[in-house]
Amino acid sequence: MSDHIRLYIPGPIEVSPKSFEAMCKPMIGHRSKDFQALYGGMQERLQTLFETKQPVFLSTSSAWGIMEGALRNLVAKKVLCCGNGAFSDKWVDVAQRCGKQAEGLMFEWGQPVDPETVREKLSTGEFDAMTLIHNETSTGVTSPLAEIAAVVREFEDVMLIVDTVSSFSAEPTPVDINGIDVMLTGSQKALALPPGLALFTVSDAAFARAETIKDRGYYFDFLEFKKNQEKDMTPSTPCIHTINGLNAKLDDIFNEGVENRYARHQRLNGLVADWVTNNGFEFFAPEGYRSIGLTCIKNNREIDVSRFNQLLIENHSLTINGGYGKIKGITFRVSNMGDETDESIAGVLAAMDDSLAKL
Repeated sequence: MSDHIRLYIPGPIEVSPKSFEAMCKPMIGHRSKDFQALYGGMQERLQTLFETKQPVFLSTSSAWGIMEGALRNLVAKKVLCCGNGAFSDKWVDVAQRCGKQAEGLMFEWGQPVDPETVREKLSTGEFDAMTLIHNETSTGVTSPLAEIAAVVREFEDVMLIVDTVSSFSAEPTPVDINGIDVMLTGSQKALALPPGLALFTVSDAAFARAETIKDRGYYFDFLEFKKNQEKDMTPSTPCIHTINGLNAKLDDIFNEGVENRYARHQRLNGLVADWVTNNGFEFFAPEGYRSIGLTCIKNNREIDVSRFNQLLIENHSLTINGGYGKIKGITFRVSNMGDETDESIAGVLAAMDDSLAKL
């Protein structure tokens, strides 16, 4: 067994030697012209990926920091938190711990968020913000972003906060055309970088709302991010090494071509899907709502998932995920996001065939 166990879990995922090399550049001052050139030099490409004309901010935190920050900056009245898995369900608790009024709109794990149900709740007039996880990583379910965003736009005072942690750069997640007020992601999923860097963008309407909120704190104060970004700076000390990695990753993405990158994720996801059906398993997510960057597989064959994964580790030096939260063992998850290729995913699937035969 190799000392390096390749990660095919839904994050963190494999980081390439090229990215690691970029992160080992000599340190620079975070208030220097060198940092301004680094940060400012990424803006146009980041805006292209976010599909926005708004600035894209970098936060030295996990995406959860911005998830909490969005609540602190935007919720004056009450937030509707759409939940259909472990991570989206948690947003209600986070909001309440921030002292915000919050209500969960909960869907069964494995099902997408339903736009019509969202409309019914927002029609009550109780809410001035709504949270949505585009791709629920725990279940591999992608909710219909465009349709849900169209519903939220019917309610002028409702700020739409969208987590794209496990969909960003694996598929299109356009900000401006969908009228998203805050869209956030993290570095450790499809961007194939180490954890610890969040990326996000904020609408003009959201900035205006933030100006009316007195207790938005400092570290995640959107107005502080805006003020500093105008000088190509961050409000506090950034993780410069990871930002160097992001800069190199953007080179990779645009050298490949954004549309080619999306197509590659779709193609690799199809290879995993073929393995699922060819081996008599089922998908946890319904047809039409399955994640492109990972596959959540229903353990309808009732295999020993823990032993299956152990065989992958011992014999093939790779690991998948044995299911998350209340569906641990009932499901298992395989990632195809980041820098993976047809050859690397074919190798994973061959290893899974071998391990399945040995159960």
